[in-house]
Amino acid sequence: MVVFLLMLGVLGVSASGPIMAATAAPALAIAFWRNALGALIMGGPAVVSKRTEFAGLGRRDLYRLTVAAVALALHFACFVTALKLTSVAAATALVCLQVAWIALFDALRGNRPSAAVVLGLGIAFLGVVIITGFDLSLSPQALLGDVLALAGGALAGIYQMAGAAARRTLSTGTYTTLCYGGCAAILLGMCLVFQQPLSGFPPAAWAGILAVTLVAQIMGHSVFNHLLAVMSPLVVSMVILLEIPGAAVLAAVFLNEQLPAGTYVGLGLILVGLAVVVRGQGRRRSRKATLDAAGGPPPVLGGN
Repeated sequence: MVVFLLMLGVLGVSASGPIMAATAAPALAIAFWRNALGALIMGGPAVVSKRTEFAGLGRRDLYRLTVAAVALALHFACFVTALKLTSVAAATALVCLQVAWIALFDALRGNRPSAAVVLGLGIAFLGVVIITGFDLSLSPQALLGDVLALAGGALAGIYQMAGAAARRTLSTGTYTTLCYGGCAAILLGMCLVFQQPLSGFPPAAWAGILAVTLVAQIMGHSVFNHLLAVMSPLVVSMVILLEIPGAAVLAAVFLNEQLPAGTYVGLGLILVGLAVVVRGQGRRRSRKATLDAAGGPPPVLGGN
């Protein structure tokens, strides 16, 4: 059963990029509807069962939720726009660098990274250089997409760190309802400012929006968060990295996306580098087993 759920989760997050790239709707509108619908789906059961928790939100909870919601909104704005400018494979790989961004943010906060993490960051960065170099030779538009995907990965790292802090006091249902809802409100404002329509799309576009909500937002993310109860975060984080080749394969099959051979080398280096970073962070966490044994909640997982 666990293996089936792992496969289901990987398929869910891997399909995110190809579905959104193929959806004929503005990037901000796709991001808004994905989060608004996700908040409604997650919020129904949470509002009924977690009334006391909603009523007892403190100032620190609201601050963490605000940071997470803003970071998530900007992440989706960058990532979905990147999918319209560069290849699905490149955008997914670059945004998945959120693992490396978190390690970098930890280092900036004074937490000295291990040699394995530094090595992994170097390998992943080399992959970024290779991908962006080939995309620059294709078009400046593709390079802009790469930059937006990199920014989306950094914002996803901030979202994960703020979300992990918020989850120390909030249940999954309460956190996701408020975070997705706040994210949707911010994206709604962005749609109004940039005059992006929220309706009037063809039926196929609405089908794409519904699909990415159910497949990526609910099936992918929810499955992985469930698996954290029965598997170590390190194993789950490693499995999530399969989103990179998964998205590339799905884009090649369903979108006929063809990439220069060098781009695949870059994708492979990013995948290897992130795997080294995750394992390096896992060893560091194992040294802090006494803190983990205190009963803190599992981290908020990424994925797109």
